[in-house]
Amino acid sequence: MPEISVKNLYKIFGDSPERALKLLEKGQSKEDIYETTGMTVGVQDASFEVEKGEIFVVMGLSGSGKSTLVRTLNRLIEPTAGEVIIDGQDILKMGKTELVKFRRSKTSMVFQSFALMPHLSVLQNVAFGLELDGIEKAVRTERAIDALKQVGLDGWENALPSELSGGMQQRVGLARGLAVDPDILLMDEAFSALDPLIRTEMQDELLKLQDRQERTIVFISHDLDEALRIGDRIAIMEGGRVVQVGSPEEILQNPADDYVRAFFRGVDPTGVISAGDIVRHNQPTVIWHTPQGSPRATLELLNNRDREYAYVLDSEHRFFGVVSTDSLRTLLESPPHDAKKKIEDAFIKEALVVKETEVLQDILPQVASHKWPIPVIDENSVFKGVVSKNRFLKTLYRSDNNSNM
Repeated sequence: MPEISVKNLYKIFGDSPERALKLLEKGQSKEDIYETTGMTVGVQDASFEVEKGEIFVVMGLSGSGKSTLVRTLNRLIEPTAGEVIIDGQDILKMGKTELVKFRRSKTSMVFQSFALMPHLSVLQNVAFGLELDGIEKAVRTERAIDALKQVGLDGWENALPSELSGGMQQRVGLARGLAVDPDILLMDEAFSALDPLIRTEMQDELLKLQDRQERTIVFISHDLDEALRIGDRIAIMEGGRVVQVGSPEEILQNPADDYVRAFFRGVDPTGVISAGDIVRHNQPTVIWHTPQGSPRATLELLNNRDREYAYVLDSEHRFFGVVSTDSLRTLLESPPHDAKKKIEDAFIKEALVVKETEVLQDILPQVASHKWPIPVIDENSVFKGVVSKNRFLKTLYRSDNNSNM
């Protein structure tokens, strides 16, 4: 079950949003509605889901509706129509008291502007939201100190914001969001005011935090590199509409339209597509320590299937080695000819494996230098399939064609 489910969400700015809704239903465009009514369609029929523990990046050009969208998720901006269901509750149906409680306990928001109070210390800034919640001083101090440690600012508790660099100030803003220990973190262009080097550092910091304690994060960005770097999935917005949702690899390989294709033009696919995205299951496998996994039986299997390589797995499908028709024949023809020989003695010593999470850029040397398709494993060494030179080149060709269409 997704943690956030957005269904047919609309936000229309103006005096008579219901009128604009009817015009949208009749097929009028956002531009036509503005010209005839003066009302602005901020979000139009947006639907998507965010899974628990993922970083979900919403991106688009300026004016696409992404910042409006994220503010509707906690009703800082009141939606005109639709549903925002979080943990089974539609927040659009919450009363004022319930909504305040929801904002303080369930979500936290980090903005582009640091919004630090200059007369308060770093510690006081971080603890400010907890103070508003009526948390007693000892508890809020402890939680603020812990949040500062999480973002690498322990030792700076008594400093004033004016004594910090821009990157450090943004860390304070992030710590303030973390101090309330939210399940959901909403981040609106949180790093866009930083220079490129500090911005990269903050992205790394966010990924480290996510690795230590998974939260559901909705991250607004206009920067494709940032989205590719941190996003588990990306939603592309245009004109208030969500035009495509998917992993970076899915969108790169199958852009929904020319608008999305233009976003990804110039992206190096080898830095985005992973081995797991192009893995294939078309190579023979044999199970170790079974009659079918003997050297002679494996050679017979390869000859019958007109294949040159086989991949040796255990009964749990964990990968152990690669054999070839040549290595099997060499083993079987070597003395003593009457000995019972083991398939592991035919393993190709040069055979390497790659993990399914590795991007093509990193596995290119192995794919290019090996005659056999490269075995791909997961984090538990379970065999997922293979990546061949042919598959690798076809993927690059397809991605290049998509980006140039």
